[in-house]
Amino acid sequence: MTETIIACDFASKEECLSFLEKFDGLDKKPYLKIGMELFYASGPEIVRELKKRGFRIFLDLKLHDIPNTVMKAMKVLSGLDVDIVNVHAAGTIEMMKAAKEGLTRPDGSRPLLIAVTQLTSTSEEAMQKQLLIDASIADTIRHYARNAKEAGLDGVVCSPLEIRLVKEACGEDFITVTPGIRFADSTTDDQVRITTPQKARELGSDFIVVGRPITAAQDPLAAYLRCQQ
Repeated sequence: MTETIIACDFASKEECLSFLEKFDGLDKKPYLKIGMELFYASGPEIVRELKKRGFRIFLDLKLHDIPNTVMKAMKVLSGLDVDIVNVHAAGTIEMMKAAKEGLTRPDGSRPLLIAVTQLTSTSEEAMQKQLLIDASIADTIRHYARNAKEAGLDGVVCSPLEIRLVKEACGEDFITVTPGIRFADSTTDDQVRITTPQKARELGSDFIVVGRPITAAQDPLAAYLRCQQ
C-alpha cells in the first residue's frame, strides 16, 4: 500500500502545529516530512513534540559529508526516534555505510535509512551541463540506487518516473520514496520530474511525499484524503 507523507515545509514550530490541528479528527495521524527549513528553525524539539502527538516522522536532512561526520550526526539523529532519515547517495558507498553504522542503536534497532538519487528539480540537461555527469539521468539513478543497496540502505528517494527502474535494479522490497507528486489539476511549481498520486501508486511507490498540493490547499484535510484515496 502506498502511503502519503505530508511535507511540513513551514518556517516555525507554531505554524506547523497550527496546520496540523486540521488533522486532529483522524484516527490515524498522517506521516510527516520534516525538512531543513523547519528543523533549522525549531531544532530537535519539533521532532520530539510531533512524536509525542503520535505522528510518524521522515526527517529529511539529506546528510552529505565525510563518512566520520555523517556517522556522528546519525548517532545524534537516532536518539530522536524518527521513522525515516536520509543521506545523499552522491556521498559514496563508504559514507552511506557510515550513516547506517551511526544510526544503528546498541540493541540493533534503527530508523529506515534511504538515499537521495537526484532531486526532482534536476533535469537531465542540468545534471549533464552543470554537474558534469555524462550518463543519462536514468543510468545515474539506477547506479546510485545500486550503491545504496550495496551499502545496506533500505531504499531511495527518487522521482516517481524512476520507480520501476529502481525496483528492477534493486528488487521490489527496496523502498521508493517519491516527491514530485502533483494532482492532475495542480501547478508543477519548481518540480520537473513529476506525476500524480494515482500514477505513483500504479508504478509501485511505497511512500509519496506531497507538499504544496496539501499544505497550500483551501482544505488541507480534504486534499490529504484525496491523496490517500
